[in-house]
This record gives sequence, structure tokens and C-alpha cells, in this order.
Amino acid sequence: MAAPANDPLAVGPHHFEVDGVVQRYHVHGAGPVCIAHSGGPGILWEYLRMPALEQHLTVVYPEPVGSGASGRLPTHPHGYTRSRYSHFLEALVDHLGVPQVHLLGHSHGGFVVQYYALNHPEKIAGVILYDSAPLNGPAHDAETRHRFEQFTARNADRPELDAILETFRARSERSTDEHATAFARGMFPVYFADYWSREKEFAPLRASVDVTRISGLDENQEWQSFDDRESLNSLSAPTLVVVGRHDFICGVRWAQELHESIPDSELLILESSGHFGHLEETERFTQAVAGFVAATVPASA
Repeated sequence: MAAPANDPLAVGPHHFEVDGVVQRYHVHGAGPVCIAHSGGPGILWEYLRMPALEQHLTVVYPEPVGSGASGRLPTHPHGYTRSRYSHFLEALVDHLGVPQVHLLGHSHGGFVVQYYALNHPEKIAGVILYDSAPLNGPAHDAETRHRFEQFTARNADRPELDAILETFRARSERSTDEHATAFARGMFPVYFADYWSREKEFAPLRASVDVTRISGLDENQEWQSFDDRESLNSLSAPTLVVVGRHDFICGVRWAQELHESIPDSELLILESSGHFGHLEETERFTQAVAGFVAATVPASA
């Protein structure tokens, strides 16, 4: 029987308003509810589609506020802080009407999910921190540069490397949506364990990547740093940490720190993946996430 048109978990696109700003989201699959918060910030949500996982779960994909068909803040492109994203995530959880949900946060989405889970533990059945980190700022930036240097050393003989280096040097010039999109497409191979061996498979996704420029500054145009490592020892929700061995931006170092900071968490390292394990090692990723959710679904669900 088809779900009612007003069912917030009916398969398909949906939208509602939060403080006068449109929040759009998409529902796919069937089973326990898992909200999958994409990264960026500003990258359109489609890259995170996980059809294999949708065979096991009802996956809800928000278009994070400020991107895609969701609304823009009055201070756009500024003001998209973790607390603001968390506010919209809380509204989505309440809108879905599920007493407790699983949350999957990828990359920057993991920053948001960490913040939300620490502040609203009563609404969380489980957390999947996927290629994320417990902090931002100078230490994270230094590790990213180090990992990028390792990538360039591994691929020193590739003719495509010069274009990637040129893109990386121009990273401060992402002043428009078009610049941000060009940067993301230019850097795309760096996010994979071995992009070029599967280029035919991944090239269409690279060409489809679209980015809304988000400044990373708060509404007063000030940078907000965070370090959750001490706070995460109070995270009571069951937690799975997933990371690709070759992830250059949120790599194994940060996954291990998340794992060590969160009591009783599980750690999965995808040995043949970079930043996109759901694409590079789909079967192992799906089995791990679906199994974790099945083991942590509340008895009342």
C-alpha cells in the first residue's frame, strides 16, 4: 500500500520550513531510519547516495541548508556554523516523528553529527562518523597538507598531477559557486585510493559534482574552531567510526582519535578506500553500517 502523501518518510523528495528557511530532504529505501548528513560544506548531497544501504535502511538525505534546493540564510554565504546545521538537523528529526534515529555524518557532516549527538543524546539510537574528525584548525590543516604530499609522491609520474597541483595552489580563490565547483572537480581524484584505475566508473560523478560556496565563517564573518576530543567521552550513543586508509582530508589519525575518545565505539578501516568508501568498497561499507544499525535499533522501534 502506498504511503500517504503527507507521510514525512514516504520515498521521494520533501520539504518543510525552519524559521522561514526551506529544508529539503530525500527519502530512499526501507527499514530502520538513518539520516545521512553530507559533507562539504556546500557540496550537493547526491554524491552520498548509497543505494546498496537503502536495501537495508530507510535513508534520509537532507540537502544541508545553504546548498541545493534548501534555503539560504540571510547572512549567506556566512553563518553556517555547526550549531546552525545542528538546529536544522534537530528540526528534521522532529519532523520525521521517529523517537530515536541513527545518524550518519560524512566528512563535515560528521562534525555536525558529533555536535548534535553531544547535545541531543536522547534522540539518537546510534551514530556513524564516516571519514570525519574530532577537530578542525591548524592541526587538521597540517595533517591534510601532509597527506596531500603523500598523495603527490605516490602519483608523481601521473600526467594529471600538474593540474591537481595547480588547483590546490588556487584553493583560496573559491569566491563564487563556480570557483568552488571547479575546485571540487579539480581535486576529485585526491579523494580516492586510486581514482585513475577506476576513472571510467567515477568520471561521471566527478562531472556532476556541484558546490554552493559556503565561507566557513559565522554570521559575524569570524572563524569558529572546535576540538571535541574531551567532550566525546560523554557520548553515550553506540558509535561506529568508518575511515578509508587513503583518506587525505579526514584520515586514519583522526578516526583513531574519535575511536579512542568515544566509549565503546567501533572502528572500521576500509583498506582500499579514500574519502568515499561507500563508492570504493561498497559491499564492506554496506555490511558494516547495516549490521551496526540492526544491532543498535531500539527495542521499541
